[in-house]
Amino acid sequence: MAARYFGTDGIRGRVGEPPITADFVLRLGWAAGSVLTETFGEDVAVVIGKDTRISGYLFESALEAGFSAAGVDVLLLGPMPTPAVAHLTRSLHAVSGVVISASHNPFEDNGIKFFSGHGEKLDDELQEAIERKLDESMTHVEPHRLGKATRIDDAIGRYVEYCKGTVTWGTRLDDLRIVVDCANGATYRIAPDVFRELGAEVITIFDQPDGLNINRECGSTHPDNLARMVRAERADVGVAFDGDGDRVIMADAQGNLIDGDQILFVLADARRANGGLEGGVVGTVMSNFGLEQAFRESGIPFVRSPVGDRHVHQWLTERGWVLGGESSGHILCLDRATTGCGIVSALQVLEVLARSGRSLAELAAGMVKCPQVMINVPIASQRRAELTASPAIEDAVKRVESELAGDGRVILRPSGTEPVVRVTVEGMDGGQVDHLARELADVVRDSLAE
Repeated sequence: MAARYFGTDGIRGRVGEPPITADFVLRLGWAAGSVLTETFGEDVAVVIGKDTRISGYLFESALEAGFSAAGVDVLLLGPMPTPAVAHLTRSLHAVSGVVISASHNPFEDNGIKFFSGHGEKLDDELQEAIERKLDESMTHVEPHRLGKATRIDDAIGRYVEYCKGTVTWGTRLDDLRIVVDCANGATYRIAPDVFRELGAEVITIFDQPDGLNINRECGSTHPDNLARMVRAERADVGVAFDGDGDRVIMADAQGNLIDGDQILFVLADARRANGGLEGGVVGTVMSNFGLEQAFRESGIPFVRSPVGDRHVHQWLTERGWVLGGESSGHILCLDRATTGCGIVSALQVLEVLARSGRSLAELAAGMVKCPQVMINVPIASQRRAELTASPAIEDAVKRVESELAGDGRVILRPSGTEPVVRVTVEGMDGGQVDHLARELADVVRDSLAE
C-alpha cells in the first residue's frame, strides 16, 4: 500500500495546509486511537509530547480530542525532545507515543510522528492501518468510555535522570566548560540540567523559545554561532541540538565543527580501544568517504544504509550492532537508547573526553574528511523515475567516477521531501570535486528539466 500521508519520518508539512490542519490532526488522533484499541484492547493510553513551536498548542489539543473520542487515555508531557517521548512511552507503559514536531524545520512547519510501545518507530502495518482508518467517518465511543487526559508534571526530571544514567557510573564532567546551543527547541531545559548535574560548567545559548524562533539561525543546522561562542568563552567543547533534540553537532575548543560522521568515528574508535564495540557501524550512503577510509584502517566493519534513521536502525538490528548514524548528527547508540537522542549521543562523546583526558580535536583527528560538494537540482516531480534510466546521466556518472579513479564517490539521490535531485561528489581534491559536481549537476538539470 502506497502511503498517502506518512513519509519517511511521520507526517509533515506547512501549518494550515493539508494535511497539517486542525481538522486532519483531530481525525488522525481518532484514527490512530481506533487502530490502537482494536489492536491492544480498550484500556490503553498514549503519550503526547511536542517541541516549542507555537502550533504545538493547536495540534496537541486536536490529538487529545481525537484520542479521547476513540476511548484512549492521553498522557501529556508538554515540550520534550523526541527521544524523551520514545523513552517515556516505554517507561509509562503506553501503547504508543506521539511527537508533534517538524524537527529541524522552521516554525511555520509542523508534523506528527508515532512510536511503538517499545519506544521505536511504529510498525509499518499499524501505520498502514491508520491510513485506512482515515478513510472512514469519524465516530465516538460511548460517553462512559471517552479517554481522559493527564499531565505528567515530572516528565523533565524523569528524562534528566535517564540521560545521566546512560554514561558509565562514576563519570564526571567537572573539568569541562561546555557551550550548549538548544536551538530554542525542546532541549532548552533538559540538556543544560543534564550536563550541569554531571559537574560541567555550562554556558547556554538559544535557550529562550518563544514559539517562533525554533531553529532560527541556531542549532545543529546553523552551528556557526556555536563555534564563535566556544572560542569567545574559551570553552572545551560546544554542543548544538536541533529543534526536537534528536540531532547533535559539536565543536572543538578551536571552534572547528564536528559533524555526525566524526562523532561516529570518535565513539567507534573509543569502543574499539576498550573492547566495547559490538560488531561494526552503520552509516548511510551520504556518510563521508573519509569515515569509510578511517574505519577500513582501524579494522572496524562499516556498511551504508539508505538515508534516514529508520533505515540505520533497521540495518543495526538486523546485524545485532548498536552504533550508527548520519552526517547530520542523528546518532544511534542502541545500547543506550531505543532511538537517536542528541543529549545521549553528546554524553557518550563527553565521557570519552573526560575519561581519556584528550581534547575533542585530538579524538577526531583520526578521521580526515574528504571534500564533498552537494548540489540540489530542481526537477519535475513526475520525472524522478527517469533518473536511473537516462543514458546521458549514466554516461556522465561513469565519466566522473573514472576521473575520481577510486578515490571518491558519486551519489545521485532524489529528495524524499522536495522535487530535487541531490547531486553529491566526494574526492581527495576539493577543486576537482567542485568541478565534477557542477558538471554532473548540469547534465541532470538538462536531462530532467520540466
